Amino acid sequence: MKNFFAFFSVLFVLTGCGNGKEDPVVIASSSGKINNLTVVMENDLWTGEVGEAVRRYLAAPVDGLPQEEPLFSLSQMPPEAYQGFARKNRIFLHIQKGQEPAIKMADDAYARPQKGILITGENNEQIISLIEENAEKIISTFKKTELAEQQRRIKKSLKSDEKLEEQLGVSLKFPTAYRYAKETDDFFWIRKDIPTGSMEILVYEVPRHVIEKDTNIVGNIIEMRDSIGKVHIPGRVDNSYMVTESAYAPYLFESQIDGKFAWESKGIWEVKGDFMGGPFINYAVLDEENDRYVILEGFAFSPSAQKRENMMELEAILKSAEIK
Repeated sequence: MKNFFAFFSVLFVLTGCGNGKEDPVVIASSSGKINNLTVVMENDLWTGEVGEAVRRYLAAPVDGLPQEEPLFSLSQMPPEAYQGFARKNRIFLHIQKGQEPAIKMADDAYARPQKGILITGENNEQIISLIEENAEKIISTFKKTELAEQQRRIKKSLKSDEKLEEQLGVSLKFPTAYRYAKETDDFFWIRKDIPTGSMEILVYEVPRHVIEKDTNIVGNIIEMRDSIGKVHIPGRVDNSYMVTESAYAPYLFESQIDGKFAWESKGIWEVKGDFMGGPFINYAVLDEENDRYVILEGFAFSPSAQKRENMMELEAILKSAEIK
């Protein structure tokens, strides 16, 4: 246990070159697929009630997807196997029994960038209690790490957003794999083709009263989405267009984009008059200075395929927005 705790404090070592200076430890680059979480714990804990608690929270279904997909893909290994390349995974959760109850976090312990969380307890009950009490914070911590990694990858090859800035005063970082599918003075449709379908981004503005006309915010957002879909997002057959799936009310959260208040909604879209559908994430960003809401939306069409990573990429792009 002492060896494991050591990485929380040992970040620098003295070199032996005789110059009396300290140089930082050379840390390898982290690796791993987005949302793949390494869980380090004894096998008997993993197969028992502690493992069940980990799976209940960290492998819970992602909100707003048409099929169940876990928040994180979990890969468990016992402590003795957590060596070498295994330590390079970007996010890890380490659980150890037999110590005082505590939860600690570490940055760049074995690789960079990396986020690790250590949970200890004298017995199963203490460990499970810590997981339950801190589940939201743990999930948020790992998700922020993965969003930052996704945004880092996106920045390697950016498409010009000059048109968005000129027309709507919005800066958005998205890869060159996307293209402008439709442009007007106040509406942009940006898309990327993928092997199983497509990924789409919408950017537009609406007057503030459209979202705030009454207390039914989610209803107002649905009405707004459906009206935009009817005008701008046609289906494959005549007189068909995108709407919000009526059978499932979208999830609604309070969020922030570029330091500004935003309504975040997640749900399912469908095409009225056609057999198409998929998940969407929508941010209605309050721009008080201009008395408007800037609408940032991402949605995916990928029938019979998993969509968690598609939506993660779209979320990372939308959260890069800056309102001028």
